[in-house]
Amino acid sequence: MSAYLITSVSVVGGPPTDLLIRDGVVAEVGAGLSAPDAGVVDGTGLVALPGLVDLHTHLREPGREDAETVESGSRAAAMGGYTAVCAMANTSPVADTAGVVEQVWRLGREAGLVDVQPIGAVTVGLAGERLAELGAMADSAARVRIFSDDGHCVADPLLMRRALEYVKAFDGIIAQHAEEPRLTEGAQMHEGEVSTRLGLIGWPAVAEEAIIARDVLLTEHVGSRLHVCHVSTAGSVEVLRQAKARGVRVTAEVTPHHLLLTDEAVSGRSELASPGLANSWSPAESYDPVFKVNPPLRTAADIAALRAALADGVIDVIATDHAPHALEDKECEWAYARPGMLGLETALSIALDVLGPEWDLIAERMSRTPARIAGLTGHGIDPAPGVPANLTLIDPAAHRTIEPAELASRSRNTPYARMTLPGRIVATFLRGEPTVLDGKAVK
Repeated sequence: MSAYLITSVSVVGGPPTDLLIRDGVVAEVGAGLSAPDAGVVDGTGLVALPGLVDLHTHLREPGREDAETVESGSRAAAMGGYTAVCAMANTSPVADTAGVVEQVWRLGREAGLVDVQPIGAVTVGLAGERLAELGAMADSAARVRIFSDDGHCVADPLLMRRALEYVKAFDGIIAQHAEEPRLTEGAQMHEGEVSTRLGLIGWPAVAEEAIIARDVLLTEHVGSRLHVCHVSTAGSVEVLRQAKARGVRVTAEVTPHHLLLTDEAVSGRSELASPGLANSWSPAESYDPVFKVNPPLRTAADIAALRAALADGVIDVIATDHAPHALEDKECEWAYARPGMLGLETALSIALDVLGPEWDLIAERMSRTPARIAGLTGHGIDPAPGVPANLTLIDPAAHRTIEPAELASRSRNTPYARMTLPGRIVATFLRGEPTVLDGKAVK
């Protein structure tokens, strides 16, 4: 069906109205619309948002299709209300050539569930030794504009400078995984009281903050664009605040888990930044590898600073860092477990808990701004006549208990298992075609 009429829906928190979607665009907006040939979606009590955009997704294909594929990750994204995701480069082979990024881009087009925009590697093989084919990836069919060695820091300052200089020619972005490797060797979790109590080697906050400080100075010197991945500390927020005040072209993201979960989860305690959610959930046991992530879960004071920075714009976007892993990579001893958590199917619920029903702010942090940073045409635009019908419908009054086996991802490493979260995605539309209807994947 090429036409859908969404009735009595609130557009980004506004008064109830009707939306008519026809031939891939929003054809009309207004009360009392009629379209006999259109499928009807009852939007009573629902909020329509521009389709969500994720700047930080791991789809694992090629190389680790046992954990995720472009198709399964795209389906998880659609179930979470996303219409576009940026796929990180740490695949096998690494997305450091035009051929690999085009493969990922084409797999996304074939799946047809969300727009998949590949992120290219900064260095060959993520090894941090020499620049990858940045220009070739930028000129490829995938039109790569963001480059990242995520999972690894571009630790060499000369190499980082050269990368910033190179991408400036086509207004590209270097997205940095901020971690000084000499300060985190052998690290297992956040360095602090909990790591001391548990006897685990700590990952100090300064390892993140030092790289961000260095990189904003390099970016300021070069006049290029920097994006900081998964900011996790209060100190990082202050570095970013000062850089933005000076006009440095830097943007930053925070993950849902760094806005909610503290390092106490590693010890088996249910300390959350949202006490209401803690009443419905508790970690299963101490040293549960599902809570192992890089950068690590931090303290309640860090979370408070991150939430404030997200609200006032020092942190620009919420990005999931969706990191699926096969069972053998998570159901093992803590020291051997791979870091990462699922995030696509739960991110909007966490945002609703963190920000409340501030729909314009949620749209800004999860759709408009990430689409603008990534340069994604047709995404991040509020539903209005003539714009591409990339949108999602959420029921803010609903609650759901997260059951890992029911997730669309191939992996099950969600930190929110058995937690009751607010909000439910009712429908997602990609260019006017539903990918999710009545909370279920259409294909």
